[in-house]
Amino acid sequence: MNDPIKVGIIGTGAIAQVSHLPAWKRNEDAEIVALCDINKNKVQFVAEKYGVARVFHDPEELLRLPELDAVDICTPTHTHMELAIAALSADKHVLVEKPMARNHQESERMVKEAERRGKHLMVAMNVRFRRDAHILQSFTAKGELGEIFYAKTGWLRRKERVVPRSWAVEKEMAGGGVFMDLGIQMLDVGLWLMGNPSAQSVKANIYNRVTQLPVEDSAAVFISLSNGATLTVEVSWTLLSDKDFFYTNLFGTHGAALLNPLRIHKELHGNLVNVTPARSETPANLYKKSYANEIEHFVRCLRGEATLISSGAENLSRMRIADAVYESAQTGREVQL
Repeated sequence: MNDPIKVGIIGTGAIAQVSHLPAWKRNEDAEIVALCDINKNKVQFVAEKYGVARVFHDPEELLRLPELDAVDICTPTHTHMELAIAALSADKHVLVEKPMARNHQESERMVKEAERRGKHLMVAMNVRFRRDAHILQSFTAKGELGEIFYAKTGWLRRKERVVPRSWAVEKEMAGGGVFMDLGIQMLDVGLWLMGNPSAQSVKANIYNRVTQLPVEDSAAVFISLSNGATLTVEVSWTLLSDKDFFYTNLFGTHGAALLNPLRIHKELHGNLVNVTPARSETPANLYKKSYANEIEHFVRCLRGEATLISSGAENLSRMRIADAVYESAQTGREVQL
């Protein structure tokens, strides 16, 4: 394919304006054909800012464009399933923001439709598209750290940065609170770095004692994996601290690693040796580039130049764990999968 991938973007809120639109605009192999948002003033403003000629307020009208190759869904979570199925049914490939949907059942319907239509369905798990995450994954995939038997991952934000009152803190719209916002990404990168083992059981506690939000503002999750390894996930919007914490730690039989900042140590000839690649970037730059890398990967897959990762099918395991997190928190018991 020499022609650019033609994409329509549904939803022009913060994630679209800050991350997706700039990444699409910079990609030389893609073209933003149209934007859609129910907020007429906002979508018109964004379209003018990014030089997009066609604007819609009804997704069905956008999906009727015959020239569209793909749709990027950047809307609130409760709309993901309906929009994705509509786009797939209209013969479009789909990139959908995380979380994939509100639960495993909705996600499964999306995957089945993608399989039925023979279309790509990718979930925008941008953390795994960070440069440092890719470097670390290249080590673990080759067994450089030996058998990874324990991993811990987390994203803890300061209270001063608590999510404002919006759809993201309404369970009916978001599917949950901080675990669906931050936790699903950290769960994804943790499992990916460990080689995507399946989960056997989940024990979780969730809290909303700081903000009294209708959803959890903090969560702690313990996951037992099928290969005997353990993964823990901790996330918060309301940490009483002077700084944020964003990390993934891996512990193997021949070495260990830390993400953010990237550090890799390996046992060689009886000594622990720092084998961290010399390349370094600021956390802000790594975050910004992760979206560009994510969009680039999706475009390359549509052009037949790469094999899709972070697919809808792969993300079903994450959504099954997310369901178990809330079941465990509600019942106070460990949930077997």
